Amino acid sequence: MQDDPHPIDRSLIGTSSAAYSVVVERGAIMKFARAIGDTNPLFTDPEFARAAGHEDVLAPPTFPVSFLPPEEPVWWHNLDRKRVLAGEQSFKYSRPIVAGDSFECRIHLVDVIDKKGRSGSMALMVQENRGTDLKTGEEVFVHRRVAVYRGLDNKISTP
Repeated sequence: MQDDPHPIDRSLIGTSSAAYSVVVERGAIMKFARAIGDTNPLFTDPEFARAAGHEDVLAPPTFPVSFLPPEEPVWWHNLDRKRVLAGEQSFKYSRPIVAGDSFECRIHLVDVIDKKGRSGSMALMVQENRGTDLKTGEEVFVHRRVAVYRGLDNKISTP
C-alpha cells in the first residue's frame, strides 16, 4: 500500500491515545444488554446479581465496545472511512465489569499488517483498548480489535 495517498502511519505503532475516563452506569449496562438481545438477569436485575455475589449488575462481555474516547486516536486522522471494514474482536478480563466501576482507558496501536487477498491489498490495523480500575490500578480488560483498511486496488465496492 505504498502508493496509497492515505496510508496508516506505521511510525505510530506502539503509541497510545490520550487517557480518558469511563464510569460504568447500571442503566447503560441494562440498555446495552437489551440492545444485543441478552436477557441474562446478571446484566439486567440488580437483586439477582447481588444474590449471585456481585455488587451490582454485570456488564455483558462485549460492553467495552461502548467505551469510546472523546477524540479519535491520531493514527485515524487521515484515513478514508469508506475504506475501513470491521475485522475481528476479542476481549480479555481479569474480573467482570460491574455497574459503578470507573476506568482509565487508553487505545494502543499494536501493529499494522499488510495483506494481499483475492480482492486486493489491505492493511490490518491492530488496536487494543485497555481499561485500568481507577480505585485499584488493576488492568481489568483488554478489548482487541482489528480494523481492515482496504487498498486503492481493492475490488470490494465502497458504500
